[in-house]
Amino acid sequence: MKSLLLVIGILLLLGVNMAHAQGKFEKDVIKTKAGDLEITFIGHGTLMFTFGGKVVHVDPVGQYADYSKLPKADLILITHEHGDHLDLKVVAALRQPETPIVANQAAAGKLPGAVVLKNGEKKTVAGFQIEAVAAYNLVHKRESGEPFHPKGRDNGYIITFGDKRVYVAGDTENHPEMKALKNIDFAFLPMNLPYTMTPEMVADAAKAFKPKVLYPYHYGKTDPAKLVNLLKENKEIEVRVRRME
Repeated sequence: MKSLLLVIGILLLLGVNMAHAQGKFEKDVIKTKAGDLEITFIGHGTLMFTFGGKVVHVDPVGQYADYSKLPKADLILITHEHGDHLDLKVVAALRQPETPIVANQAAAGKLPGAVVLKNGEKKTVAGFQIEAVAAYNLVHKRESGEPFHPKGRDNGYIITFGDKRVYVAGDTENHPEMKALKNIDFAFLPMNLPYTMTPEMVADAAKAFKPKVLYPYHYGKTDPAKLVNLLKENKEIEVRVRRME
């Protein structure tokens, strides 16, 4: 009986994982003045936005989705070159002949023809205004003393969809540039250790730049309920938890 229960448990677990891999992802639909923005929460740091008939993939990685079952990209955004954010095979599979890629310098070196944005730069690509925001560690470092994400190398991005500004922070901590942001409607902030932020760091950043909606993402084994509790008294920020381990 124990063996049978174990087998059933394994099959159920596989079923859940297969369903996730086949694209049964959570989605939100956001109203903008230029039409609906659909957000697909794929996993970890991987997102897909659909807006105005175009598809924007952010940090697409094959571990989190079967991309043969997802639409091709009209724009690809890569925050940095780490393997859980840059999957060259998936990028090649999603890229159409005219699909632009926006990336930081290090990732662009692996992506022929990519548009490089440095921290603080802004550019319209594929009809979308893209702003590159610094993404770096202040506290969490390797044993060598080097930050997991050094200042000046990696990007977060603000993407404008109609009248909505969406901030996808990438791998980062709550640094001054983030806390100085203005007019952010939706923010995706990472929350897993030791590479990014604690719930307290995320709450600190959110209180500073006040996104209307905050999505914790890239949160690994960190319990997002901790963030919800930290911001429960803040009526300016709505925290939405989606499956983004």
